[in-house]
Amino acid sequence: MAKFTGTVRFNDLEGGFFELATASGDVYRLSKHGKASAGDRVEVEGEIEGGGFGIHMSGPSIKVKKISVL
Repeated sequence: MAKFTGTVRFNDLEGGFFELATASGDVYRLSKHGKASAGDRVEVEGEIEGGGFGIHMSGPSIKVKKISVL
């Protein structure tokens, strides 16, 4: 399982969704955000979901197993 650290953002495109923006500039759509809110710095444990597609015009999706606010 991979770990990702970054800032949670709310993207209001296509009805809205939460995403993780990392310090290196990568952006991932979050499958869930737990108690984290936009602006929170978090550590996410999960896996990048491969294949498929969605309506959100964002980066790849992380299937979140655990999210911790730092």
